Amino acid sequence: MSRPFTVAHDPQAPPPGLEGAVAALGNFDGLHRGHRGVIARAQALARKLARPCVLLTFEPHPADVFAGRSVIFRLTPPDAKAAQAARLGLDGMIVLTFDKEFAQSPARVFTEDILHKRLGLAAVVAGYDFRFGAGREGGPEFLVSEGARLGMIVEIVDRITKDEEGSLEAVSSTATREALERGDAALARRLLGHPYFVRGLVIHGDKRGRLLGFPTANIALDPANRLRHGVYAVTIEIDGATLAGVASFGRRPTFDNGAPLLEVFVFDFDGDLYGKEVEVAFYGFLRGEEKFDNIDALIARMHEDTAKAREILSAR
Repeated sequence: MSRPFTVAHDPQAPPPGLEGAVAALGNFDGLHRGHRGVIARAQALARKLARPCVLLTFEPHPADVFAGRSVIFRLTPPDAKAAQAARLGLDGMIVLTFDKEFAQSPARVFTEDILHKRLGLAAVVAGYDFRFGAGREGGPEFLVSEGARLGMIVEIVDRITKDEEGSLEAVSSTATREALERGDAALARRLLGHPYFVRGLVIHGDKRGRLLGFPTANIALDPANRLRHGVYAVTIEIDGATLAGVASFGRRPTFDNGAPLLEVFVFDFDGDLYGKEVEVAFYGFLRGEEKFDNIDALIARMHEDTAKAREILSAR
């Protein structure tokens, strides 16, 4: 019987069901193909030890903490990271608050006080470039020596250059962000190993889409999201069902040039989505955001966008 997926924020003791866990350590923004090497190693070790396997990660993103404001285009904010971690077959996610006090604490505080005493981990797995502690003093060698001292198994994953999908040379969170900033959803999907997706609540809009014949589910994304403004072929998950659609992300220059908003027209759907949490996955970029001279021209282009999106999604 599988365990329910558990998310724990700053637990002071091992979360129920995750006692003696094996943890994959890292920030893991995007949970891309490169990250999966660390996760797969942790899962293999957990199976060997008959232990639960968790993702141990940090929020907010360190770059945001050091900048004192939101600067990073997050590929997987906490809720998206948890959703993807569950899909990868992990048993849970432990989130530690990353602040300046945490960043300035000695590396040994992390290994002894948090990993060993507070979380009671049986084992940890980290990548070759994992660093922690004040001045980034902790690294793989220190982690291994601390594991030996504390009776905690430590495995370090060397740099992985390829997986079943091919080379990993170009795979990184930075490269994925850059692809999305260009609107290249297809490349982002190849780098991540899954479609880039966002999660959010459907909010009330100006109802303009309904008047145009294209009613939309409207979602406000994080202001730090730098996905290129434009039109995309997407899927949307609603109450466990995945439906096809076409989405516009941007400021609506034909009308108000307002705050960025994601507007999803769901194919063959008629229902009330207000207040529902949905997940939108991006499969293909159709065009950039445009300002149309009149409503008829906009509607004609929307029909073209719908046809192109259906074509892309039928082949996915």
